[in-house]
Amino acid sequence: MTPLDPDQTRARTWFEHLRDLICAEFVAIEREAGSDAGFDLTPWDRTEPSGAPGGGGVRGVMKGTVFEKVGVNVSTVGGSFEGEFAKSIHGAGEDPQFFATGISLVAHMANPRVPAVHMNCRFLVTTKRWFGGGADLNPPLPIAEDTDDFHATLKAACDAHAVGDYPRFSKWAEDYFWLPHRHVHRGVGGIFFDHLEGDFDATFAFTQDVGRAFLDVYPRIVRRRMNDTFTPEDEAAMLAWRGRYAEFNLVYDRGTLFGLKTGGNIDAILMSLPPRATWA
Repeated sequence: MTPLDPDQTRARTWFEHLRDLICAEFVAIEREAGSDAGFDLTPWDRTEPSGAPGGGGVRGVMKGTVFEKVGVNVSTVGGSFEGEFAKSIHGAGEDPQFFATGISLVAHMANPRVPAVHMNCRFLVTTKRWFGGGADLNPPLPIAEDTDDFHATLKAACDAHAVGDYPRFSKWAEDYFWLPHRHVHRGVGGIFFDHLEGDFDATFAFTQDVGRAFLDVYPRIVRRRMNDTFTPEDEAAMLAWRGRYAEFNLVYDRGTLFGLKTGGNIDAILMSLPPRATWA
């Protein structure tokens, strides 16, 4: 992989820093619940089909009392897209060379009244340079207070930036996180954005604030619900809902496809799958 330029280095450094902040907050929640759970961090290296080094990342997974399974991954990879896949990536149809760095997070919770969540942010370079990402809330048992809090916090982050178009990004998430074969949404939405080009400082600042907004709102929701009582019927509903989540990530999710097509770490790519799920 070629040496990183200053923008690539800044993006990679931020995503790694955000990972550290999020992991520390999630471990703090486990401590509040009387758990000694922590993240198992596993570095991995990527090799290009030619045999050349292609970057790598760190897979982080914690299984605890509050977080039944949470994965927080960071990666920085580069090289060349193979074959027809290059044509599906913004700016890579003309030249298959690429660079990508980012953070990806999925949390599946032990208490069905605590919503699961997904967040990712990334910086890609082909013949174009852009940020993408977002966050969406996935409660098995939706609670309006939590949904409203999540959306309001993300809206505030968007409204603070000229490039942060909350109505567009919220609708984008609504459309993207949809299971056509089930005719249902994966969750209660959030924001999703991609191909955010233009001034690096402006788009980077917005992407950073999306991460900070997530770090603000999600732990607050977890602490609000983690001691709620629940019934066996609630848990059964959660396990069935997790099946839908798995279906989306395996059939439709672009991040899963990107990781598989670029030779990423399989365990890191599939860390989004729930530890338990049911199908009728």
